[in-house]
Amino acid sequence: MNILIALVIIILLASFVVTLLITGKSDSNYGSSTKRNATNLTLIYVVVILISLIALGVYIRFFA
Repeated sequence: MNILIALVIIILLASFVVTLLITGKSDSNYGSSTKRNATNLTLIYVVVILISLIALGVYIRFFA
């Protein structure tokens, strides 16, 4: 079970880093217009990670 949790965390962190790297590679006009989109995407990642951790805690507490 610990290996699966670690694997999920590694995948989430890798996808977060790759997303930030991709948003950093753009031309000047495109970069200025997508700054808000990158912020929104980062916020979505934070919310999804928190909800996932809460769901994992509930699962472990009540079903494992």
